Amino acid sequence: MKSANPYVFVDNCLKVMEYYQGLFGGDIKNIQQTDDGKCLHAELHLGDSIIHFSDTFSKVQAGDNVRITLECESEEEIRRVYDSLSSEGRVTFALQETFWGALHANLVDRFGIGWLLNYQK
Repeated sequence: MKSANPYVFVDNCLKVMEYYQGLFGGDIKNIQQTDDGKCLHAELHLGDSIIHFSDTFSKVQAGDNVRITLECESEEEIRRVYDSLSSEGRVTFALQETFWGALHANLVDRFGIGWLLNYQK
């Protein structure tokens, strides 16, 4: 496993990130926005850690706005983790190739923990 970091889904993502940057310091990087200005992805780098952020694109229930993103080291690893976590869980984005050149999935495991799995090819 390369890394495990929190991924926060929140309205007004960039304003929220600016608040946390003012509080914690660090650098806001890798901002990707839609044509209408919503944030698809952005990162707050704090030392060796990264907190990932995105605007919400649908209704998010309280407690479901923070997930853990796992950056996997191989296709074999992401498939093994996906198969295990999705067993008795709920898949919200099936494991598939993405436009950013990765294998990616989004799911909630049987314990109610949300996961974003990514293997950048």
